Amino acid sequence: MITLDVTGRAPIYEQLCRGICGEIAKGLLQPHERIPAARVLAKELGINPNTVAKAYIELERNGIIYSVAGKGCFVADQHDSVYRRLTEEFRRAAREAFHAGVPKEALAAIVEQECASRRRDPSGGRMPAKARKRRGIPTVVWKRKHRNCRTKTRG
Repeated sequence: MITLDVTGRAPIYEQLCRGICGEIAKGLLQPHERIPAARVLAKELGINPNTVAKAYIELERNGIIYSVAGKGCFVADQHDSVYRRLTEEFRRAAREAFHAGVPKEALAAIVEQECASRRRDPSGGRMPAKARKRRGIPTVVWKRKHRNCRTKTRG
């Protein structure tokens, strides 16, 4: 499931990149599997096609996907590269937090809490549906079975 927070600080194209990388890391998108065309995905998500194109360019630059002229974009056969990239991002964030004065015990506690919440809550510890509905936060659901994305606006 890919979630875009249009009210957040992170650019939408970065959120989209992280969402697609997460789907690949979980094994929901297989190597050489076609991903939706930028225009189709943009229409489904209700965002600008240039935003999706920018995300795809970034993913291609990082070796996560590849494009074939006239055919579309496909998941690259580099599951390990996604894992390595996510691991490096985590390490970089942990270093920043440690250098900012966050004690290593607090960092370890955060990791443990996140792991525990993922075990308890299959939704990944995200905001409950009622809270999303009250705040009117759009949620993007990526369904592997139907291979489509759609935006659900709660509220």
